[in-house]
Amino acid sequence: MAEFLHYGFMQRALLSSILIGTLCSIIGVFVILKGLSFIGAGTSHAAFAGVTLGYLIQFNPFVLAIVFGLGTVWTIGALYEKGKSELDVSTGIFYTLTMALAILFIGLMKVYNAEVYGYLFGSILSVTPADLEIMLGLGGVVLFLIFLFYKEFHFITFDQDMAEASGIPARRFFFLLLTLISLTIVISFKAVGALLVFAMVIIPAASAYQFACRMKTMMALSIGFGVFASIGGVIISYEYDLPSGATIVLLAAFLFFLSILFSKKKKRFGLFN
Repeated sequence: MAEFLHYGFMQRALLSSILIGTLCSIIGVFVILKGLSFIGAGTSHAAFAGVTLGYLIQFNPFVLAIVFGLGTVWTIGALYEKGKSELDVSTGIFYTLTMALAILFIGLMKVYNAEVYGYLFGSILSVTPADLEIMLGLGGVVLFLIFLFYKEFHFITFDQDMAEASGIPARRFFFLLLTLISLTIVISFKAVGALLVFAMVIIPAASAYQFACRMKTMMALSIGFGVFASIGGVIISYEYDLPSGATIVLLAAFLFFLSILFSKKKKRFGLFN
């Protein structure tokens, strides 16, 4: 089995899986605890609309994916902050709006483009050296900012109003958190796909939530689940010639159901007794 380590594409796939498993798992803890689960889905669809526009007008699709992703989360956040709309309502509108734009852009293309559909379903085995450099660069920035402002993010995750009253610029950190969520999804986009990247943000963190009572513990467990599912999914998809994105998500989902089965929290409340 270790012979696959000699292949460059497998080395890049494994490095990408470790990065994505770590990034999505960490940001997923904030997403789960702050109740922002649906925003991930909206952002992934918005980023896909950016990719399709990029291929339509012959512009860098990765740059437009970032622009569409950030524009969407910032608009949703602004509408929520000004009391114009609830988060889930705004996210639902942008979820469908950006997907409609993506379908429109695909329809305007003169020829079938397999690369566009590659972004939709994802293929971690097709990550190029240039893709990996971008992922490592942006991923490093996201991890650095989370480490630098961990206390602030921790505070606003549980009580944003109290954080604001305590002198923390909670609104700015809320938008910074939305920005990091969007960047994480775009970074993971090509490897896992627009339809499944949202799952890698939610599932490992949700699995860790079954066992952890502290944020740092939950984060450590989430990374463990996420990296295991990512690496395991890559190896299984290579060995059995399966779609890599779907295999990673299915393995993560399998771990989630195991965590539900053996959850100490559920047992404490007698749900499995």
